[in-house]
Amino acid sequence: MTTAGTSSAPTRRSAEVTEGLSAAPARAMLRATGFTEEDLTRPQVAVASSWNEVTPCNMGLRDLATKAKGGVREGGAVPIEFCTIAVSDVISMGHEGMRASLVSREVIADSVETVLHAERLDGLVALAGCDKSLPGMMMAAVRTDVPTVFCYGGSTLPGCFAGERVDIKDVFEAVGAVATGQRAADNLAGLERHAFPTIGSCAGMYTANTMACVAEAIGLALPGSATVPAVDSRRAALAHESGRQAVELVAAGIRPRMIVTRKALENATTVSMALGGSTNAVLHLLAIAWEAEVPFTLADIDRIGRRVPQLVDTRPHGRYFMSDLDEAGGVPRVMVELARGGLLHLDCLTVTGRTVAENLVAYENEPVGRANVVATVAEPVKPTGGTVILYGGLAPNGCVVKVAGTDRQVFRGTARTFDSEQAALEFVLAGRLTAGDVVVMRYEGPAGGPGMREMLALTGAIVGTGLGTEVAVVTDGRFSGATRGLCIGHVAPEAAHGGPIALVEDGDRVVIDIPARRVDLVVDERTLSARRARWTPRPPRYTRGVLAKYAAHVSGAELGAITRPPLATPQASEQS
Repeated sequence: MTTAGTSSAPTRRSAEVTEGLSAAPARAMLRATGFTEEDLTRPQVAVASSWNEVTPCNMGLRDLATKAKGGVREGGAVPIEFCTIAVSDVISMGHEGMRASLVSREVIADSVETVLHAERLDGLVALAGCDKSLPGMMMAAVRTDVPTVFCYGGSTLPGCFAGERVDIKDVFEAVGAVATGQRAADNLAGLERHAFPTIGSCAGMYTANTMACVAEAIGLALPGSATVPAVDSRRAALAHESGRQAVELVAAGIRPRMIVTRKALENATTVSMALGGSTNAVLHLLAIAWEAEVPFTLADIDRIGRRVPQLVDTRPHGRYFMSDLDEAGGVPRVMVELARGGLLHLDCLTVTGRTVAENLVAYENEPVGRANVVATVAEPVKPTGGTVILYGGLAPNGCVVKVAGTDRQVFRGTARTFDSEQAALEFVLAGRLTAGDVVVMRYEGPAGGPGMREMLALTGAIVGTGLGTEVAVVTDGRFSGATRGLCIGHVAPEAAHGGPIALVEDGDRVVIDIPARRVDLVVDERTLSARRARWTPRPPRYTRGVLAKYAAHVSGAELGAITRPPLATPQASEQS
């Protein structure tokens, strides 16, 4: 073994800062952090988390990082801990702060990449707990291609109020009900106090939990790790094992891009579809694929959704919370059922060093604590996946709708146009919304927002008014995983880039046809051409700071709302 201070060819990345004459200053710094002589000869594994006190989603991560560091030590490497940022989507929802939510995904990925690159670390345990920290960590992993194990912080447990199990979605919907006089304000106050009883991420199959399941299905997280609640003692053991396994990956040379292949992305999409996952998974899967340099597009996602049935009746539209799925066997139970239906690529490599098929052997005959939560492929909850990609005159480059959140298949309505979420929310809370309306919100896209805000404050209020099944929403912005109803997001091209959504006027007819995979504006081309000739781009909302930089570099939603250098171009989709 090479000793510190001698010169040799590096056998690991961290050798650049521990070996040779020129590394003496770096070694001096490392010794000051507590490195021993033996530590200087060992691999260095980052333990990166999005721990903070901003949101309950991340508050358990500091303790999990300590457990992960113990696992790294046990595996024979040196753990080096650091933190990145995270924001709370729920706390930033419905106001100007939400513009920073999707931006935070890029900041997280960039910051983790920056530390890994600068410090020459050999491996990574990535701990995350809220919506954008999960994809941000995975993007950093595949971008840097440093051996990585992802570890989720876990979800909260459902609350109980008035004899019903509740969560944060119910609070958002109650706001609309109170505003329109359908619910008493003191009832909302009681719900507010009981909806989020523990630390952890939101309890339903919303974005954080969807992406935790994606991380497991794609092979970056340990089997069975996605669904364990934040307050469950199994979380500590999973974090410890994640640390130990990260060292194994370093030794074996197994890197994220060996795991995140096209087949693995298809597996992850398949599981998200089967779970009725958040539409945000579409953005994040496209972004992860971009970082991995794997061709993967909206067309690929739609192709998978057409053949994969929904197997779990999850919140927000359904009955089950993440803890219910955990009791039923978690993601492995869903994957076993999908594998029986021939819907998974079983030869994909995972962070265990084994294939998907090898991992699932342990779960094939495992008894579950709660039966019937996971349906069979033969008798699914719905015959196709929970997310559908639509195209048409209103969205030539595509848009997304969560069919797991609605029973409407065809909707014909009248446009009510708004150039911001606030304007639409005021309209709804004033009781002016009527059955048959299509709420069209534009200039909320990745560049035009900027930041592609989620609209749970609006959609929750609509459901609270009692009109959730009688109206539709169309936007170039995003929706929370907790959104339900006929809500179409990610419309591309966005209004800021002159997409057709910018040309809609009050009173126009809009037709949404999910079986036909279309969303159309019923306006003749001559009228549209005249409107297009009058249209002019709007000045940017921000001209300085992170939001301005994001708007200048962000792609369209159909590409994952990624930020990229000017000369970089997305991979074209492979022919299926």
